[in-house]
Amino acid sequence: MGKSAIRTVGKVSLDKPAAEQSNLHNRWHPDIPFAGTIKNGETVKIECVDWTGGQIGNNDSADDMRNVDLTKIHYLTGPFEVETAEPGDVLLVEIMDVQPFEDQPWGFTGIFDKSNGGGFLDEIYPSAAKAIWDFEGIYCTSRHIPHVKFAGLIHPGILGCAPSQEVLETWNSREGELIAANKLEDRHVAMPPEPQNVHAGSAKDDAKQKVGKEGARTIPGRPEHGGNCDIKNLSRGSKVYLPVHVQGAKFSVGDLHFSQGDGEISFCGAIEMAGVITINFKVIKDGMAQLNLKSPIYIPGPVEPHFGPGRHIYFEGFSVDEHGKQHYMDVAVAYRQTTLRCIEYLRQFGYSDYQSYLLLSCAPIQGHVAGIVDIPNACTTLGLPVDIFDFDIMPEAILSSGGDSIKAGKRDMGSCAFETGVETGTVVEPKDRAKGSKDGEHSFGGGLTYKEHGNMSSGGGGGGGGGGDGAREVKDEHKGTAVANIMGGA
Repeated sequence: MGKSAIRTVGKVSLDKPAAEQSNLHNRWHPDIPFAGTIKNGETVKIECVDWTGGQIGNNDSADDMRNVDLTKIHYLTGPFEVETAEPGDVLLVEIMDVQPFEDQPWGFTGIFDKSNGGGFLDEIYPSAAKAIWDFEGIYCTSRHIPHVKFAGLIHPGILGCAPSQEVLETWNSREGELIAANKLEDRHVAMPPEPQNVHAGSAKDDAKQKVGKEGARTIPGRPEHGGNCDIKNLSRGSKVYLPVHVQGAKFSVGDLHFSQGDGEISFCGAIEMAGVITINFKVIKDGMAQLNLKSPIYIPGPVEPHFGPGRHIYFEGFSVDEHGKQHYMDVAVAYRQTTLRCIEYLRQFGYSDYQSYLLLSCAPIQGHVAGIVDIPNACTTLGLPVDIFDFDIMPEAILSSGGDSIKAGKRDMGSCAFETGVETGTVVEPKDRAKGSKDGEHSFGGGLTYKEHGNMSSGGGGGGGGGGDGAREVKDEHKGTAVANIMGGA
């Protein structure tokens, strides 16, 4: 007897507002009602809207990136009851396939305006921008970043099971303590519950209000359940072991990506898309105890782009920022410098900084922590696959031209999409950032800064004794709420 057709348990409409669809939600909370039921061992299809719920259009303006409402994100499909799943079990999620919708064969990569979302490099590149990508089978190309073509590694940015009430309270408590300990003028260090634009599936009235008051934002991944981890290798054939905290698991998925680079640096940095994911579910009874599982583990599938040996250029970065300031073992500062070195390199071929920023967010780049023990510098690397370009970007191409960028193949690369009235996008030089920073020169890594208050001691952001001491002093002396813009990857 042949296999039966795969059932679709979660359908979405691209023509209906996401907030009006009862099988979607945008907060984590145990009281969000089930959107459907999946048998233990069953393979099903689940449809997903893009993470913004359709706020971004296929056009040549980034006004939609500038104006995006981030209180609405992320729209996830679910939560689904997985039969027999109980607290203490593990849900084994095997990703069988992920595809864009046939009638929407495109996606987008974006940079949010610094005043509304920002990103990893927003102190340098504060303007909103985007690139539209067209899907051609397994490949993608963009009119906004020409001379580039690569195969997608399609994956979900978010998958996870609902927290229990106890786990939810733990999240809100520890993230609330972080917010209170770090009072910044123009940055969020975490996002507390936000009732505005809460969507709790089919929950009504008091239940919806409770989700709005208590529900955890979907922005960060969290150790107890996974969530928004944005791991590019969770593609076809991958297996993920997820902790279960509530009866029925209450599994949700969304934030589908056609491709993503390690780090998803621009925040809206993957090639975001709507589509359908096919998943097999198995319940492992008492799996959390058997596996000693304190956070998800995964096994990547066999499918990913291969470029061959010697077909990447690797850029190095260290815990010394663009002002020449030394930080202690700060991986975020190091990766920021790694990224800037690659952007500077690509200028020689005609790409604008914004085009390169977008490209490094979504292309299959390899980001690694190369060294984490050699004080005071962490070392990170970024591997750029050279074969995604239709011309030679190897160092020899530049050296053989005597450093002449025209001879080396500098081209007219057009432009990515900017907001109305912006033609090239703002690039803020280090000397100007030092003068204009609202939060002083102290880096939390990745551009996060804080302002000195009284006799507060400075602390590096990336771990180690200096960072910890500074953070403790802030917590003791300065209670308050951060007001601003860095959120988390899409």
